[in-house]
Amino acid sequence: MIPFDDACSVLDSALRGSARRDIVADVAASGTFGKALLRLRDAMRSDIWMAGGQPLDLHKFVKPYDRLTRAEGFHVLHDWDGIADKVNDDTIPVDVLHYLRDKRGEEPPDRRSLAIMLDYYYAHLLALLSVRLWDSGDADANLDRLNGLLAALQGPDGSGHRFASDAETLLLIATSHFELQEVGYDRLLARVRTLNHVHRTNIAIGHAASMGSHLRFGFEATYGRDTVKMRDDNVADYPWLCFALVSVMREYQRLRGAGASTLDRAPIVGAMLNGLSPDARAFVGAAPSALASSEADRSEFRDAFQQCREELLAEFESQRPASGRYSPLAFFFNFSHNVVKGTVVDALLRGEPWRVTLNDLLSGASDQPPESTAALATTLMTYARHNPNRIRGRLMPVIVYDPAAGRRAFAIAMKKLRE
Repeated sequence: MIPFDDACSVLDSALRGSARRDIVADVAASGTFGKALLRLRDAMRSDIWMAGGQPLDLHKFVKPYDRLTRAEGFHVLHDWDGIADKVNDDTIPVDVLHYLRDKRGEEPPDRRSLAIMLDYYYAHLLALLSVRLWDSGDADANLDRLNGLLAALQGPDGSGHRFASDAETLLLIATSHFELQEVGYDRLLARVRTLNHVHRTNIAIGHAASMGSHLRFGFEATYGRDTVKMRDDNVADYPWLCFALVSVMREYQRLRGAGASTLDRAPIVGAMLNGLSPDARAFVGAAPSALASSEADRSEFRDAFQQCREELLAEFESQRPASGRYSPLAFFFNFSHNVVKGTVVDALLRGEPWRVTLNDLLSGASDQPPESTAALATTLMTYARHNPNRIRGRLMPVIVYDPAAGRRAFAIAMKKLRE
């Protein structure tokens, strides 16, 4: 186990300057795209690279960090195979690489897609670091360092593809996998609570919106619109959602007390509404058993909501899904990391990076044209429809963008909040 700061230094040298361009240029000299991808795959499996004739050894932190993370209950680098009922042997980037090779292997090497593939690999290493913030040094300083690495990954030396708007979202991506044994979430939440206000708030914004989308998907697809089943099957998620909601409520109260405008409060309000949308009564009504361990957070949120209820309901109205405008309430899915994977797969097949991040999809706020966010959400749903999962005996897409469902979710949530 090398210290966190040393692992960051190794990655910093990999992400800045010409290292990635040198790697892509080297493998692109192969005869076909498929051969170039296989050379990338070999380095991804070993975590040892040659860049401009210089060795780059990531193995010394990747393998031990991954072993420790697995022991704590998270498979950040590997996906679950629901058919074989086991964790895949290869990492997620290698699985995606094999898919791309099957689709485009006979083509000439595509440097842009090779660069996106390499960046996807590095994005997973940054996600792995996000769960190791507390191992050595100051966790807040480590998270700031990780934000710098994310900026480098998505900066001018890379492919141009964007994965997340901040490093706090990497923690969401890292832990939003199916885990057969959900043993790590309580420990991780306790660690997150030790971070400073800014970092906790950023984590809460992403988790509130993501869990709202995740549970809306479960409510419709997995649990057949049965709230009790949804609560019983998400005992690890509800405390996290409760933490996220009370954290964004604290930020809302801070902004309100500081005289911030409704426009400045809109991102917080949107995250709060999204988090409440699948099961508002759990947080403003009678306490469900799924929140038995979170009564302090739930009570604080409920009391604060009642104090500014009318003002919040009015601000929620500004989030009402409208025709022709992207709404995160219309976007729901099984796991956040699958959204990121789908975005990368589309970019690889087209050879063009997406500038829309997971955060943009969860918030609707982006520095990209609004139609780009809706276009990506629709593209992801199209892929999901062509590759459905069997849920409750039916084939269903696991990523959906449905404006009508968004309007329905808004109406139901507002009705419950007004009761």
